[in-house]
This record gives sequence, C-alpha cells and structure tokens, in this order.
Amino acid sequence: MEKILIVEDDLGISDLIKLNLNMIGYKTKQSYDGEEALKLIETEKFDLIILDVMLPKLDGFSIMERINNMGIPVIFLTAKDSLSDRVKGLKLGADDYIVKPFEAIELLARIEVILKRYGKKSDILKFKDLEVFSEERIIKKSDQIVDLTAKEFDLLKILIENKGIALSREQILEKVWGYEYMGETRTVDMHVQKIRKKLNLVKEIKTIYKVGYRLED
Repeated sequence: MEKILIVEDDLGISDLIKLNLNMIGYKTKQSYDGEEALKLIETEKFDLIILDVMLPKLDGFSIMERINNMGIPVIFLTAKDSLSDRVKGLKLGADDYIVKPFEAIELLARIEVILKRYGKKSDILKFKDLEVFSEERIIKKSDQIVDLTAKEFDLLKILIENKGIALSREQILEKVWGYEYMGETRTVDMHVQKIRKKLNLVKEIKTIYKVGYRLED
C-alpha cells in the first residue's frame, strides 16, 4: 500500500489526517517540523507528501525547493488562502494545494487522483471478498462477476474509497450523480439497498442516522 508523509505541526490536524488515511489502507508517517521532514524525505521512500506551508525550523516552500527534483508528488496544506501563495506553491512543483479547513473526502479524492497520475495507485480496489476493477468497470465477489448498474458501481466505488468515513447523502449525490442532479436524496437510499442485497453488504454498509452511510469491515 502507498506510503504518505504528513508534515503538519498542528497535532490535531496531523492526527486527523493520519486517521482518515489509515482507515482506507494508506501507510503514514508524521513529521511536525521542516528539518525533521527533510531528513525523513532524504532517508525513506514516500509515494506522496502532504506538506503544510507554515512549519517550525523550515517552511514548506523551502522544503519544496529542495525536493522538487525527487519526483515525489506533493499536496500543499495551509491556512493561507491568498492567490500568491497558491501560485508560488504550484510554481515550485507542487501537484495540488488544499486550504484548511477542508473535508476528509476532498483530501482523499485529491490524493487518489495524484497517485493515479504518477502510476503509484492500482486501479483495483479491494474490500473483503470484493474486487472493483475501475478501468473495466467490473465487480467481482469471490472471483465471480456481479452485475451492477453504472450508478451502483460508482456508489460502491465511492464507499470503498472512503471506507470508515461517514458520507452524507448530499456528498454521495455530488460524487455519483454530479452537481446538476436535481433528484431527492432518497435516490441514494434506494441504490444503497440494491447494493446491500446484490453483494450481501447489509452489515458492512452502516446507516448513519440523519447523515448518510459508512462502509465498515
């Protein structure tokens, strides 16, 4: 599984990112200042770095200047929302820029896109006896193909990618049906029920009261 370095001096934010990444299977390592982070980057192999800009001892921009020839994808993480900071980070070679506060689902989606771009992430998702082949859009359960509709496939994929995270019905509608979908959130409930039945995931897809759904082992 991919290994991600979290460079963030706010312990609460760092631990929250670590928790969300670990829940969906990423390996993580944490660093709380720039000098320590640079040593880790030089001595260990990471598939991606989440890098705060404002750090003790050595700031994120300085770190980026020193590692931009190493071919490691970087997502800048900062409370600064100015255009000049975003432009500077991207010009230094960062792959993306996310502003605090942010939702876990947004960060996870950006990580997945970047890892795929670098060829570091497999297109096959796994959950228990399920295999999701993204490019072929095939679902296998115990090596047997299961027929799902296009939306059922996309919904299952979103749940697996965000395993352990509670997704609201509105978030699911946005991710699966798109911003312009004008239907009711009841549509999500109907599709979840079909997935539960087809794949025997009644216990695994938890209903979160007045929120939405969460996939659990």
